[in-house]
Amino acid sequence: MSIRVRFAPSPTGFLHIGGARTALFNWLYARHTGGRFILRIEDTDAARNTVEAIRVILDGLKWLGMDWDEGPVTGDASEQGKGEYGPYYQSQRMDIYRRRVEELKARGYAYDSDGAVKFKMTREPVVFDDIVVGRVRRELTDREAASPDFVIVRSDGMPVFHLVNVIDDLEMGITHVIRGEDHLSNTSKHIALFRAFGVEPPEYAHIPLILNSNGSKMSKRDEGASLGTYMRENYVPEAVANFLCLLGWSPKDDSQLLTIDEVVERFDLAQILRHNARFDMKKLDWLNWEYMRRMSMERFTEFAQRELEEAGISLAGYPEEYIHEALKTCQEKIKTFSDLPEFADFYFKDRVEYDSETASKVLTTESRPILERVSEVFSGLGAFDSEAIQGAIKATAKELGVKTGAVVHPVRLACTGKKVGPSLYHLLEVLGKTRVAERIKAAIEYIGN
Repeated sequence: MSIRVRFAPSPTGFLHIGGARTALFNWLYARHTGGRFILRIEDTDAARNTVEAIRVILDGLKWLGMDWDEGPVTGDASEQGKGEYGPYYQSQRMDIYRRRVEELKARGYAYDSDGAVKFKMTREPVVFDDIVVGRVRRELTDREAASPDFVIVRSDGMPVFHLVNVIDDLEMGITHVIRGEDHLSNTSKHIALFRAFGVEPPEYAHIPLILNSNGSKMSKRDEGASLGTYMRENYVPEAVANFLCLLGWSPKDDSQLLTIDEVVERFDLAQILRHNARFDMKKLDWLNWEYMRRMSMERFTEFAQRELEEAGISLAGYPEEYIHEALKTCQEKIKTFSDLPEFADFYFKDRVEYDSETASKVLTTESRPILERVSEVFSGLGAFDSEAIQGAIKATAKELGVKTGAVVHPVRLACTGKKVGPSLYHLLEVLGKTRVAERIKAAIEYIGN
C-alpha cells in the first residue's frame, strides 16, 4: 500500500505550534515510508479566511523545511517540471461536495431538514482501533440516542467540516489520518460517513496534545503558541523542527539533537507517545543554541546580519573579514540571535556609550592610571593579537600591583560599553589597535570630565 497523508489547516490568521507539529508528523511519516504528503486548505468559511492567513501557513511550513507532493502547479508549469505545487483549496471543490451529497441522498444516508441537509447517523456504537490511542468505542449518549443525526450542509448551502473533511480524504485516497487528539470526538462521525459512501475509513492516529509547562492546555495566547514567533525572533528552523519532533514522539533512546534526515529514518507512528507533551521553552532555547554554535560562519552571519539590521545596526561599510571575525567571538556565547544586538553592537559603532551606573563604579579616578598605562603598553605591541593582548594586560596588572580584574574591567567597559560580552582578548584583537586606542583614550577623557 502506498502511504498517503495530509495536513488540512483552516486559515485563521496564524499557525499554531500544535498544527505545525501535526503537519511535521504527517510529513515525516510520508518521507519515512516513501509515501505522499498532501496539503489542503480548509477555507470554506469565507468570513474568516484571508489570503494573508493562507500565506502564514505556507510560509511557516516552508520555513520548517516541509514540502508537499501534489496540488495545482504554480509558477512555470513547463514539461521540465519547474514551478511548485500549490495546496488544494476546499473553496475550489464545491462541485465535488455537491455531487457527493446527492450520492448520500440517493443511498438513503442524507435528507433535507429545514433548508439544511442532515446525515442519518448510525444508531450503533462506533468502534475503531487508533494507532496511538488504541481501541476506541464511541457510544451514543442519552441526549444523542433520540436523534444522533447531524447537519452536513447548512441552510446557506455551505458544507460543514465533517462532510468536506471526509470527502476530501476519500477523493484523495488518504490512507492515514494523523491529527491532534482534540479531533478524536469527531472520528465516529467521519467513520460513519466513509461507510455510507461504501468505503472503509483510513487508519487513524490521534497524537497527544501539547500542554504548557504547568500542564494546562496551550491556547492561542500562550507563550510559544504561534510558529510565527520563532520566525520573527530568528530561531533556527532546524532547531524548532527538532524540538517539535520530540513533542510526543520518542526516538527510543536519549537522542535529543537529531537532524531531520535522522528523524525521517527513525520515525514511525508506533513511537508516538500516548501521554500529552509539555512545551519546554528552556529545551527549545538549548536546542537552538546547539544549532547556532554548529552553524557555518556564512550561515551564522546571514542570521546575525538580519537580526542586527532589524535592530537598526548597519554592517554596511565594514569589511567582510571584520564582520566574520566579530561574529565568531559571539557564536558560542549567545543563546538566541535576539541576544546579539545588545551583546555585540559595539563592533559596529563609531563610539560606545557607557551605562552611567556601571561607569560610576568602573571608570573611576582609581582606574584612570590603569587605563593610561594599558594604552602605553598596547601602543608598544608589535602583533596585536589575543595572545599578545592577554600577556600585556597580565603584565600591566603585575606591574601596578593589582589583580588582573582591576585591569580587565575598565578596559572592557572602555572598549565595549558593557560589563560582559565576548572574550576580552579576542574582541580587542578584532577591534584592532587603532579602535582600541581611540576608545581607551575616550574613556580616560570621560573620567577626567
